[in-house]
Amino acid sequence: MLKTFCFFCSCMLFSIAVFANDVAYFIQKGDSAYLAFNHAAARDFFQHALETDSLNYEAAWKLSRAFVDYGENLPEKDDRRVSYENARKYADYAIAIAPDSAKGYLFLSIALGRVALDAGAKERVQLSKDIRAAVDRSLELDPNEDIAWHVLGRWNRKIATLSWVERNFANIFLGGVPKDASVERSVECFKKAIELAPNTLVHWLELGISYEKLKMTDEARIAFEKVLQLPVSDSDDAGHKAHAKKLLSEL
Repeated sequence: MLKTFCFFCSCMLFSIAVFANDVAYFIQKGDSAYLAFNHAAARDFFQHALETDSLNYEAAWKLSRAFVDYGENLPEKDDRRVSYENARKYADYAIAIAPDSAKGYLFLSIALGRVALDAGAKERVQLSKDIRAAVDRSLELDPNEDIAWHVLGRWNRKIATLSWVERNFANIFLGGVPKDASVERSVECFKKAIELAPNTLVHWLELGISYEKLKMTDEARIAFEKVLQLPVSDSDDAGHKAHAKKLLSEL
């Protein structure tokens, strides 16, 4: 009987070890695909990791991120929407697994922001409240997350420069335009993002755009030139460099 019990325990321990190794393998492969800008492969590997361990927080938030990255490269708006809604779903799932960890809230704010980019004025305004709540919670949990400061910077600039139609929707759905939103505040947020991650060129690009909105041409030029100087580290960076070059030529 004792031998049988020991054999059973050994089998159980072996199964647990294999299970853990499978999850780690899928996450490692997903990370490698992410660094290689292969977003479809990254999505699939993180999906496998989460299917293997349904309570794996890292797999959940990384799957959300992968759906955002994958969606950004889709040409059709409806297809992008599906991918961003999946990103939203897995961000919510990550939050359910670990409600006191920052990444789920971060990628929820990003997924909602991507949905908003393709949405009509009414839905954009409605989503803005949820975006702000998610990014605020992310920063509350991790104030050193540069991407969250970036999201907050874009939120401030967008809200501060709403169109007349969007302002009317804000009056209906938000009780008015949030008083604390400003382009000046967006500059502060992008500067904080740069302080935390100085080589992330999209932070410099968005800082330059905010400076341009404030008619601070010299500062905008410095920021756009920095974008052109920095090395590519993200799949979108080639596009960011092209955008910065265009904006520089228009100053």
